[in-house]
Amino acid sequence: MQGVLTGFAVIAVVIGVGYVIGLQGHLGEHGREVLTKLAFHVASPALMFTTLARTDLSVVFSSRLLVTAVSTAVAAGVFAAVGVARGWGVGRTTIGALCSSYVNSGNLGIPIAVYVLGDASLVAPVVLFQLVVVTPVALMVLDLAGGDGQDPLWRRLLAPLTNPIALASLAGVAVSASGLRVPGPVLEPLTLIGNMSVPAVLLAFGISLCGSTMPGKGAERHPVFLSVALKVVGQPLAAWALAAGVFDLHGHQLLDVVVTSALPAAQNLYTYASRYHVAGTLARDSILVSTVLSVPVLVAIATVLG
Repeated sequence: MQGVLTGFAVIAVVIGVGYVIGLQGHLGEHGREVLTKLAFHVASPALMFTTLARTDLSVVFSSRLLVTAVSTAVAAGVFAAVGVARGWGVGRTTIGALCSSYVNSGNLGIPIAVYVLGDASLVAPVVLFQLVVVTPVALMVLDLAGGDGQDPLWRRLLAPLTNPIALASLAGVAVSASGLRVPGPVLEPLTLIGNMSVPAVLLAFGISLCGSTMPGKGAERHPVFLSVALKVVGQPLAAWALAAGVFDLHGHQLLDVVVTSALPAAQNLYTYASRYHVAGTLARDSILVSTVLSVPVLVAIATVLG
């Protein structure tokens, strides 16, 4: 239990600092935008490269990864189907699908894996799947949907290849797969830069809360409700059903996959929404509400399955 509460306490404090910064105006009117761009173009790519370059890719073939992949697809697919039926638009539906299925595996998943599951490497399958598969695909959709239609098709198809996060993820996988070892003088500066990613995202998120309305109100009420329900309840249930019923996982292995699936929506989704100027309110509210509601859900899961 302590790990769950510690992880959320760390996030809450940093977001609170961002909120105070926003209230005081210390970073000026463009502070949130600068932090978002810093995270998207510099810090997050460095974090993804250093994480993947040092990760054993053998976890890709684990049953945990299959459970993660299918449960993610189920949650995202349900939101996408509803978004298409309701005419919410490609960009808005993509962000909502991410908020329904993309877990906070980094700044929250790692401390929970350490304190609750006893092994930080247990979040590696989730991190790899999200960085290597989900993020590039989602950003490709956002890149293609965000164009003005004037560029030729080949240019729009190649646009995601210039995305810094996608490029860094692919580079990290290539280094890990090749068995090469990045020299310390190269890796250490990248690690230092990557360490800015999570604080920058959390601070920007906190600043965005200044002057905002209560979550779940206005035009985004229904998308927020759906994404939060899928993230907090739907995805963990899908993971439990798959792990226990299909892959015959029990005990600690079952606890691992259900806990990681029950993590709330990741803060970097707000960065993506801000970067592409689409569904910012949906991302912000979904992250905030799912983070709050996931606390009792994670405690309950740890109690029942632990």
